Amino acid sequence: MKRTLIVVDMQNDFITGSLGTEEAQGIVENVKRKIAQFKENGDEIIFTRDTHGENYLSTPEGKKLPVVHCVKGTSGWEIADGIYESGCEIIDKPSFGYTGWSRFDFEKIELCGLCTDICVVSNALILKAFFPEAEISVDPSCCAGVTPKSHNAALETMKMCQIEIK
Repeated sequence: MKRTLIVVDMQNDFITGSLGTEEAQGIVENVKRKIAQFKENGDEIIFTRDTHGENYLSTPEGKKLPVVHCVKGTSGWEIADGIYESGCEIIDKPSFGYTGWSRFDFEKIELCGLCTDICVVSNALILKAFFPEAEISVDPSCCAGVTPKSHNAALETMKMCQIEIK
Protein backbone atom coordinates (compact mmCIF):
# COMPACT_ATOMS: atom_id res chain seq x y z
CA MET A 1 0.00 0.00 0.00
CA LYS A 2 1.37 3.39 -1.04
CA ARG A 3 2.17 5.56 1.99
CA THR A 4 2.41 9.34 1.98
CA LEU A 5 3.67 11.66 4.70
CA ILE A 6 2.29 15.18 4.58
CA VAL A 7 4.46 17.59 6.56
CA VAL A 8 2.31 20.62 7.31
CA ASP A 9 3.82 24.10 7.61
CA MET A 10 7.10 23.32 9.40
CA GLN A 11 8.18 26.88 8.69
CA ASN A 12 10.43 29.25 10.59
CA ASP A 13 7.62 31.64 11.53
CA PHE A 14 5.70 28.81 13.24
CA ILE A 15 8.75 27.42 15.04
CA THR A 16 10.96 30.33 16.11
CA GLY A 17 9.43 33.32 14.33
CA SER A 18 6.42 35.56 14.81
CA LEU A 19 4.07 32.69 15.75
CA GLY A 20 6.67 30.33 17.21
CA THR A 21 6.08 28.40 20.41
CA GLU A 22 8.11 26.18 22.73
CA GLU A 23 5.81 23.30 21.77
CA ALA A 24 6.59 23.81 18.08
CA GLN A 25 10.31 23.87 18.81
CA GLY A 26 9.85 20.71 20.86
CA ILE A 27 8.58 18.60 17.93
CA VAL A 28 11.29 19.47 15.39
CA GLU A 29 13.50 16.44 16.13
CA ASN A 30 10.48 14.10 16.12
CA VAL A 31 9.43 15.44 12.72
CA LYS A 32 12.95 14.99 11.36
CA ARG A 33 12.96 11.36 12.53
CA LYS A 34 9.53 10.77 10.99
CA ILE A 35 10.66 12.19 7.64
CA ALA A 36 13.80 10.04 7.75
CA GLN A 37 11.68 6.90 8.35
CA PHE A 38 9.44 7.63 5.37
CA LYS A 39 12.42 8.48 3.17
CA GLU A 40 14.22 5.27 4.19
CA ASN A 41 11.11 3.26 3.23
CA GLY A 42 10.89 4.99 -0.15
CA ASP A 43 7.51 6.51 0.71
CA GLU A 44 6.13 9.73 -0.75
CA ILE A 45 6.71 12.92 1.26
CA ILE A 46 4.86 16.17 0.56
CA PHE A 47 5.48 19.46 2.35
CA THR A 48 2.95 22.27 2.67
CA ARG A 49 3.95 25.86 3.20
CA ASP A 50 1.62 28.54 4.54
CA THR A 51 2.00 31.34 2.01
CA HIS A 52 0.88 34.94 2.34
CA GLY A 53 1.53 38.17 0.48
CA GLU A 54 2.70 41.58 1.65
CA ASN A 55 -0.98 42.54 2.05
CA TYR A 56 -1.61 39.85 4.68
CA LEU A 57 -2.98 42.24 7.33
CA SER A 58 -5.73 43.41 4.94
CA THR A 59 -6.91 39.85 4.17
CA PRO A 60 -9.82 38.21 6.02
CA GLU A 61 -7.35 35.96 7.87
CA GLY A 62 -5.03 38.87 8.67
CA LYS A 63 -7.89 40.86 10.17
CA LYS A 64 -8.63 38.00 12.59
CA LEU A 65 -4.98 37.04 13.20
CA PRO A 66 -3.10 40.35 12.91
CA VAL A 67 0.38 38.84 13.11
CA VAL A 68 2.39 39.01 9.89
CA HIS A 69 3.78 35.57 9.13
CA CYS A 70 4.89 33.33 6.27
CA VAL A 71 5.14 36.12 3.72
CA LYS A 72 6.39 34.58 0.49
CA GLY A 73 10.10 35.07 -0.01
CA THR A 74 10.93 35.87 3.63
CA SER A 75 12.99 33.66 5.94
CA GLY A 76 9.87 33.08 8.06
CA TRP A 77 8.15 31.51 5.03
CA GLU A 78 10.95 28.99 4.50
CA ILE A 79 10.75 25.45 5.81
CA ALA A 80 13.02 25.25 8.84
CA ASP A 81 16.60 24.10 8.34
CA GLY A 82 17.14 20.36 8.28
CA ILE A 83 13.50 19.45 7.70
CA TYR A 84 12.99 19.61 3.93
CA GLU A 85 14.14 16.63 1.85
CA SER A 86 15.24 17.46 -1.68
CA GLY A 87 13.10 16.06 -4.44
CA CYS A 88 9.91 16.24 -2.38
CA GLU A 89 6.97 18.31 -3.56
CA ILE A 90 6.20 21.58 -1.79
CA ILE A 91 2.68 22.95 -1.91
CA ASP A 92 2.26 26.65 -1.23
CA LYS A 93 -1.19 27.10 0.26
CA PRO A 94 -2.78 30.51 0.83
CA SER A 95 -5.16 29.26 3.51
CA PHE A 96 -5.38 26.80 6.38
CA GLY A 97 -6.32 23.83 4.24
CA TYR A 98 -5.17 22.92 0.74
CA THR A 99 -8.09 22.21 -1.59
CA GLY A 100 -6.09 20.72 -4.45
CA TRP A 101 -5.53 17.30 -2.89
CA SER A 102 -7.79 15.62 -5.46
CA ARG A 103 -4.94 15.70 -8.01
CA PHE A 104 -3.13 13.06 -5.93
CA ASP A 105 -3.71 9.34 -5.56
CA PHE A 106 -3.51 8.55 -1.86
CA GLU A 107 -4.04 5.24 -0.09
CA LYS A 108 -2.42 5.70 3.31
CA ILE A 109 -1.69 9.20 4.60
CA GLU A 110 0.06 10.36 7.73
CA LEU A 111 0.14 14.03 8.72
CA CYS A 112 2.50 15.86 11.02
CA GLY A 113 3.45 19.48 11.58
CA LEU A 114 1.99 22.81 12.63
CA CYS A 115 -0.40 23.89 13.92
CA THR A 116 -2.44 20.87 15.01
CA ASP A 117 -5.47 23.02 15.76
CA ILE A 118 -5.47 25.03 12.54
CA CYS A 119 -3.67 23.69 9.47
CA VAL A 120 -3.17 20.04 10.44
CA VAL A 121 -6.82 19.50 11.37
CA SER A 122 -8.01 21.47 8.31
CA ASN A 123 -5.94 19.37 5.92
CA ALA A 124 -6.83 16.11 7.67
CA LEU A 125 -10.54 16.82 7.29
CA ILE A 126 -10.21 17.95 3.67
CA LEU A 127 -8.23 14.77 2.90
CA LYS A 128 -10.92 12.68 4.60
CA ALA A 129 -13.53 14.29 2.33
CA PHE A 130 -11.49 13.73 -0.86
CA PHE A 131 -10.27 10.24 0.09
CA PRO A 132 -12.92 8.62 2.32
CA GLU A 133 -11.43 5.14 1.75
CA ALA A 134 -7.84 6.14 2.54
CA GLU A 135 -6.25 5.39 5.88
CA ILE A 136 -5.48 8.77 7.44
CA SER A 137 -3.50 9.21 10.63
CA VAL A 138 -1.79 11.89 12.69
CA ASP A 139 1.18 11.42 15.00
CA PRO A 140 0.60 13.77 17.96
CA SER A 141 4.28 13.63 18.95
CA CYS A 142 5.06 15.29 15.60
CA CYS A 143 2.44 18.05 15.94
CA ALA A 144 2.00 21.12 18.11
CA GLY A 145 -0.93 23.45 18.47
CA VAL A 146 -1.24 27.09 19.33
CA THR A 147 -1.70 25.88 22.92
CA PRO A 148 -1.51 22.38 24.43
CA LYS A 149 -5.26 22.57 25.15
CA SER A 150 -6.16 23.42 21.54
CA HIS A 151 -3.72 20.76 20.29
CA ASN A 152 -5.59 18.13 22.32
CA ALA A 153 -8.99 19.45 21.19
CA ALA A 154 -7.94 19.17 17.54
CA LEU A 155 -6.69 15.62 18.08
CA GLU A 156 -10.04 14.72 19.64
CA THR A 157 -11.90 16.31 16.72
CA MET A 158 -9.88 14.32 14.20
CA LYS A 159 -10.40 11.13 16.19
CA MET A 160 -14.15 11.71 16.11
CA CYS A 161 -13.90 12.03 12.32
CA GLN A 162 -12.24 8.61 12.04
CA ILE A 163 -8.71 9.87 11.63
CA GLU A 164 -6.36 7.60 13.54
CA ILE A 165 -4.36 9.30 16.28
CA LYS A 166 -1.17 7.25 16.72
